[in-house]
Amino acid sequence: MRLQFLGANGQVTGSRTCLCAGRSKILIDCGMFQERQFLDWNWQRSPIPPHRLDAVLLTHAHLDHCGLLPRLVQEGFRGPIYATSATCDLAEIVLQDSAEIQVEDTAQKRKRHHREGRQGAHPEIPLYTPVEVRRTMRHFKSVAYGEPVAVAEGITAVFHDAGHILGSAMIELRIDEGAGQQRIIFTGDIGQWDRPILRDPTSFAEADYIVMEATYGNRDHPQNGPVQEQLRRVVAETLARGGNVVIPAFAVERTQELLYYFRQLAEQRILNGAPVAVDSPMAVEVSEVFRQHREDFDAEMQDLTSGDRWPLEFPGLLQTRTRDESKALNSLDRPAVIIATSGMCTAGRIKHHLAHNISRPESTILFTSYQAPGTLGRQILDGQPEVRILGRFYPVLAKVEQIHGLSGHADRSGLRRWLSGFVRPPRRVWIHHAEPAAAEAMLLYLRNELGWDAELPQYEQTVLG
Repeated sequence: MRLQFLGANGQVTGSRTCLCAGRSKILIDCGMFQERQFLDWNWQRSPIPPHRLDAVLLTHAHLDHCGLLPRLVQEGFRGPIYATSATCDLAEIVLQDSAEIQVEDTAQKRKRHHREGRQGAHPEIPLYTPVEVRRTMRHFKSVAYGEPVAVAEGITAVFHDAGHILGSAMIELRIDEGAGQQRIIFTGDIGQWDRPILRDPTSFAEADYIVMEATYGNRDHPQNGPVQEQLRRVVAETLARGGNVVIPAFAVERTQELLYYFRQLAEQRILNGAPVAVDSPMAVEVSEVFRQHREDFDAEMQDLTSGDRWPLEFPGLLQTRTRDESKALNSLDRPAVIIATSGMCTAGRIKHHLAHNISRPESTILFTSYQAPGTLGRQILDGQPEVRILGRFYPVLAKVEQIHGLSGHADRSGLRRWLSGFVRPPRRVWIHHAEPAAAEAMLLYLRNELGWDAELPQYEQTVLG
């Protein structure tokens, strides 16, 4: 068995790992690079000839795990893409949105380059288009949690609930190479315990090998009180100042969790009549996917959705689809909460709302998720006094806040909790999907405190199992 690491090494985006066993070759995830310094990597041809791959296994529908699938198909991949049913539905929305944003941003970039006399600046074409996404979706095959699926000769996959986003999975591979069966677990992104809506992450008792994320391997999520109380404080203070609360949010899961909490604030009359706008056609579509996959909810959420009840809607909720509806939010005659994608402020409608609010001292830019290095969101969160948005520089005068507890990732304690389920050490653990400091901290924990064999693979490194 051989593994080649092709992304998310020393960073938290671009997840992509190739596994070879016997004559079979499969890819686990095929994610887009999102950190600014690595964006050019998205344009490189696949290091593995796509036509030689037997299958792709997808852990979940975030862009950093699925965003380069249309490129893979463009370059000749013709096999199946296995994912849970909810992931199949979400991936179609996520990839279509990505393609539309790329087409739109490319057109704007051409205009800006022409205005600035920079004709021909790279890139002036999208990575892929909506047509290419539709071609890609023909390759998707849905699998159920816990159901063994033969994905290639000698390789059987079982998808287990990861608790990260709706449909997310840890993938257990059972590999027969003639000398007995080996089990390798790809964690994907491990979720938190006791979060609303989703079930807890799956625990395992044993495995021969583990490929593990460690996004928060060196730190715990700050404990600033219940999410609802943190959100109540920020919203109440901002509305009292007469400003808007602008929330960059991922359309998948984060927006739905926020609506879960804003419904509670609406019922407690904290919003005082202020509208809550979800300015993302994609997020609206994702919420409909949630309706269709209630079987993936935890017991509490299933109780809340019994009958005709739907806890992600409430009076005062605005869900915008068109550009005109989006623009109208910046002309409201009263303060508002505006939730818009993308979550790291790299593209989409959030940039327009930031441009209208980031220099207003009465407004608040509220972050609820991890911001990767180099992204606009990270620049704002790190306190840069001026940031570039849509080709212009804006002074950061708005209040910048971050609330904790909504992260879709297990923190250091959560990752250790997950590892504690194993009754015997695996032969080896490979750590990826982490910045260097977080990966190194997890490596030291595995080696020094658990006594396990662990490694930090480098980009394009091949290792033997």
